[in-house]
Amino acid sequence: MSLENKRILTVACTGAWPKKEQFPDVPVTPREEADEIIACHAAGASIAHIHVRDDNQNATMDLAKFVETVGYIREAKCDIVINLTTSGGLGIADEIRMAPFQELRPEIATFDAGTMNWAHTTVFENTPTFLAKLAKEMPLAGVTPEIEIFDIGMIHNVLFYKKSIEKANAKAREAGEPEVHNPFTRPHFQFVLGAPGGSPADVHILMQMLDEVRRYWGDNFTWGGLGIGRGHLPIINACIALGGHIRVGMEDNVYYRRGQLAKSNVEFVDRTRDMLACNDLEIATPDEARQILNLNKQNFPSWKTYE
Repeated sequence: MSLENKRILTVACTGAWPKKEQFPDVPVTPREEADEIIACHAAGASIAHIHVRDDNQNATMDLAKFVETVGYIREAKCDIVINLTTSGGLGIADEIRMAPFQELRPEIATFDAGTMNWAHTTVFENTPTFLAKLAKEMPLAGVTPEIEIFDIGMIHNVLFYKKSIEKANAKAREAGEPEVHNPFTRPHFQFVLGAPGGSPADVHILMQMLDEVRRYWGDNFTWGGLGIGRGHLPIINACIALGGHIRVGMEDNVYYRRGQLAKSNVEFVDRTRDMLACNDLEIATPDEARQILNLNKQNFPSWKTYE
């Protein structure tokens, strides 16, 4: 089957908030999350989006937890594409948020394209200074940004950084100096719908976001989508119909169907594979995902060296 009939499936097994007290089957330790990712890869998942927790199950950007989680995955010879979060917790210094992708050099890390009120209780902060650092440091680490879009204005934030790098490169050319890689020339967008405080999980809004991206990038981009909570299935169906890639997992939704908690993330992978098959589509393998997204395949250094 050609790449045109392949869809990248990202699995987000853990996230920042579900805890075992309410949802007993959510994986929260490095070993649990790695085992779940390995099982999802065996079921067909292309990419693993990774958050980690501290020993009290709270979100953290502790480098040691990322090292341990990714180490278990690679020790098992699991070739799933690694996508590390840069937003695991609130009020964390920029350098700590960037350390996992700078040290581990995954193929993808998240670029949350703006600040927003989260759940009407707190602020999910992604300052212009932090985003400028990401735009600089991700290419230096060989990491492709997954640009998470929570509302349509964030698309224009990305456009700002694209143009800023273009201007800087024009000046560099004039001065005979080396140019820097612009990761926003052919970006990969992840449309996040249904997050509390962000855009609702509405197909019309997804289509508006796509139209807005096409105004400025034409067809020179890739994209996927996800729906939080009850928006999970409607957005998956819309992504399949509109030609996008898909994210599933307990970070986004803990219910397999109304009133029934999922027992594992593999259930979401299996269901999505069947949904794609009904449309004569298949899940992309990790190597096919690398080809579609033009990723730099990177070798994770022995995690034992971090001990």
